[in-house]
Amino acid sequence: MRTTVTARHCEIPDELRQRAEEQMDKVAKAAHRPRRAAVVFDADHSRKVVELQLYLPQGQVKLASAEASDFRTALDSAVGKLRSQLDKGPRSKSARRSPAT
Repeated sequence: MRTTVTARHCEIPDELRQRAEEQMDKVAKAAHRPRRAAVVFDADHSRKVVELQLYLPQGQVKLASAEASDFRTALDSAVGKLRSQLDKGPRSKSARRSPAT
């Protein structure tokens, strides 16, 4: 899976860029056949915003964003939101079946 990291109105250190790619790779393991991912860092005055986009089959897109005083905190928060979205996703048919009694 390919992850694109974009910085709008700011500069991102290489360590943060690498951390974002690693976090998206970990989150993508919970998704069913992820196609690609995008991480957008945006700074507007004192606001630090991180938006995550995970592209799945059949045109599905999972989005999560978070705002904090620094990019690392915002990234961690957005990753948590994206993980919870993937955990709430549809379960497989075998998991929905009730056990035969």
